[in-house]
Amino acid sequence: MQKPYYQDSAVTIYHGDCREIVPQLGRFDLLLTDPPYGLNMSGGTWGKKMDATYREWDSKPADIAHLFEFSEKAIVWGGNYFTLPPSRCWFVWRKPFFPTMADCELAWTNFDANARVKELGRSPDGKQHHPTQKPVSLMSWCIGLAGEVETILDPFMGSGTTLRAAKDLNRKAVGIEINERYCEIAASRMSQEVLAL
Repeated sequence: MQKPYYQDSAVTIYHGDCREIVPQLGRFDLLLTDPPYGLNMSGGTWGKKMDATYREWDSKPADIAHLFEFSEKAIVWGGNYFTLPPSRCWFVWRKPFFPTMADCELAWTNFDANARVKELGRSPDGKQHHPTQKPVSLMSWCIGLAGEVETILDPFMGSGTTLRAAKDLNRKAVGIEINERYCEIAASRMSQEVLAL
């Protein structure tokens, strides 16, 4: 088993490729993640801010499906960019304050529930650490809608927003990130006991 990049009583971070690390970790109650998606689309600006590692993953979107076997419940932001089973429960992040960006983002879930909408600005929770970072409050909302979950996996951790939300809600979480720069940022965010808002 690979040695953690960072670990505390609530959170473990691994630096590496999730395709190699996840099979060694066992099962989780919830897969909550925001994998690279849409970076190869023409006309987009986010892809220009991401390194080649993410673009390589984005060119192989089918790889996401194998992660579902490691959790009971799943929430995948950008699920509309992947080939996933039909779902009646999509999460919608409505972003009315970004007129030049998409009006919303979608998350696929495997929940048997009604669709849900959350409206909020991009980063009301503090500093933007990653070009496609989601707000901590958005990920906290997702965890709340997942019901009774104690263990959470984010195999595309980025700067650790899912882990920060899980830790703030007293859940256990594991994050994996292929870019070491973001592992360092996430570790720093996890070491802060109270998140500055």
